[in-house]
Amino acid sequence: MLLTVSNSVNSVLQFCTVLLIFIFVLVVTWIATKWIANFQGGRDDGANIEVIETYRLTANKYIQIIRTGEKYLAVAICKDTVTMLTEIPAGQIHLPDKPVNSMPDFKKIFEKAKTLDKNHRNEE
Repeated sequence: MLLTVSNSVNSVLQFCTVLLIFIFVLVVTWIATKWIANFQGGRDDGANIEVIETYRLTANKYIQIIRTGEKYLAVAICKDTVTMLTEIPAGQIHLPDKPVNSMPDFKKIFEKAKTLDKNHRNEE
């Protein structure tokens, strides 16, 4: 009887230990991911160079319009090379109204989905 109780306590302790280690690894991974994202985001904050638009030609070939200073350039980007194609006059560039890299707000999307789900449940 005592051996059975000891085995179950030992099993619970092993489970708690594994659970704590798992949570610790998740937290460390989350912190490292946030740190790397902030580090890389900080490197992109240049005031003189900006990618305006990218068009994919094939799996590893792109044409990009970039702004360097006050000039707009079209460049071809391949696996190992970057080639300037031409300079584009500023009047011929059609800039988007909103930033291309803006991410949608997940909280707004989630709230909208919850509202739609509640409405759907009320109809049933």
